[in-house]
Amino acid sequence: MLNNTQQLLDIMARLRHPDGGCAWDLKQNFSSLIPYLIEEAYEVVDAIERNDLDELRNELGDLLLQVVFHAQIAKELGLFDFEQVAQGISEKLIRRHPHVFADAVFDSDEERHQAWEQIKTEERRQKNTTVKKASVLSGIANNQPALIECKKIQDRAADHGFDWPDVLPVFDKVLEELNEVREAWVSGNATHIEEEVGDLLLVTVNLARHLNLDAETTLKKSTKKFVKRFQYIEQQVETSKRTLKDCNLEELSDYWNRAKVDLKS
Repeated sequence: MLNNTQQLLDIMARLRHPDGGCAWDLKQNFSSLIPYLIEEAYEVVDAIERNDLDELRNELGDLLLQVVFHAQIAKELGLFDFEQVAQGISEKLIRRHPHVFADAVFDSDEERHQAWEQIKTEERRQKNTTVKKASVLSGIANNQPALIECKKIQDRAADHGFDWPDVLPVFDKVLEELNEVREAWVSGNATHIEEEVGDLLLVTVNLARHLNLDAETTLKKSTKKFVKRFQYIEQQVETSKRTLKDCNLEELSDYWNRAKVDLKS
């Protein structure tokens, strides 16, 4: 394992070497690699969702390559290297699991979660070097998918007491926001419509939280279900020697309902 890791590090260093390295790899920097890092992370998720374990191994390798690539660039800039990355995450795991690596005892998952959040809060406090007191929402990356960012912010706020006590009021809030979207639509004010649709999406994420669902994963599943049903409609229309535009909405809706039965999803 260690030899394979070192081989990967050596290969990356060779690819980045000014004398005989790869021209494309040499041109890359932290920013230029962002799209590839995100893409590889999503391909790992896709392999997991398809339960393709062979592909999962390959995609994890591609994701690891991105870590090694960034670490090599950082090493060249004199910032840090792969060993320091591994050391940092190792120390963090030990620090955040005192019930495993120290003598802490938690009687419930709730106690464990509270301790986890307290440790993270202390980490953020130590990282904050400004005079101004850091917000409890500090440290949440704002360039991740909107649903994920929204959930993380709501989780953090909930950990500090800003949350509904149970799910029932959230249902009411969803209906309230939906009515406000309709009112904004009637007004014809595009800015107001955008604002209210955003509020509806935000409270829907909160509803998912209270139902113990991850909004990002849930939406991905529903999107895939939509694609399967729409492709079913395409197949039915193609069988009739027509195109989608040749069919009226009532007929397409009928195919959609048949897809829900035939695909059982």
